[in-house]
Amino acid sequence: MKKYVLDAENKKIGRVATQAAVFLMGKNEPTFARNSIPEVTVEIINTSKASIADSKKTQKTYSRYTGYPGGLRQPTMTQVIAKKGHKELFKEAVSGMLPKNKLRSKMMNNLKITE
Repeated sequence: MKKYVLDAENKKIGRVATQAAVFLMGKNEPTFARNSIPEVTVEIINTSKASIADSKKTQKTYSRYTGYPGGLRQPTMTQVIAKKGHKELFKEAVSGMLPKNKLRSKMMNNLKITE
């Protein structure tokens, strides 16, 4: 089983997330197949030291729907960091870059994020 460690210190969230998504899908390996999950684990460290612009912290929103009428919740990046930490930002970013199918949750289980 291969293990990749990505350091997020002084890097943008999207740059680290794309690298992690490529490793989780196995696109960097010669045995890449869309219907299989590679035997890899990806660990992202120093997420709290990532480079985030101040304007992005107030303008970027994360939408989710509760399922009830009027249940659209759109917290800003600052609110998400306060409630769930920087870990959640990277988790959302990587999840959005993986294929939207049954394999996505299994690939996400191979992702470890530390602040």
